[in-house]
Amino acid sequence: MKATFGAGCFWNVEDAFRKIKGVIATSVGYMGGHFQNPSYLDVLSRITGHAEVVQIEYEPTKVSYEELLEVFWSIHDPTQLNRQGPDRGEQYRSVIFYHNDEQEKLARQSKQQLQQSGRYDKPIVTQIESAIAYHLADESHQQYLEKKRHKSEI
Repeated sequence: MKATFGAGCFWNVEDAFRKIKGVIATSVGYMGGHFQNPSYLDVLSRITGHAEVVQIEYEPTKVSYEELLEVFWSIHDPTQLNRQGPDRGEQYRSVIFYHNDEQEKLARQSKQQLQQSGRYDKPIVTQIESAIAYHLADESHQQYLEKKRHKSEI
């Protein structure tokens, strides 16, 4: 199964999901825009409409979509519009791209439950959209933090 999330800079988001048992593979890229085959610089220029996302391949018998949603909500502030921490721009927006009706239902339910929980004083601005074309970021961005840690250990 696939899941796709945008929660700020994709390096940190990918790093968090790679640690989850049942996640088979991750990649970083762009989704939700109107520009064909965007590069990292295209997306940074804020002309493409894309979000930086992590696409996850997971084994549903080992990790549920609900568990992935819990990780998603825990690793960023879903009340920040078009930003996370110091990163600003629509490419850093909080967004869940669903791949089927069940994912859409679960994403909307979890957002509503989180909003009603009182955990946040402000409204949750996370967008929930149907997954569209996924554009893989270049190799230098894949598992970026993992590569950086490995390099510092050498």
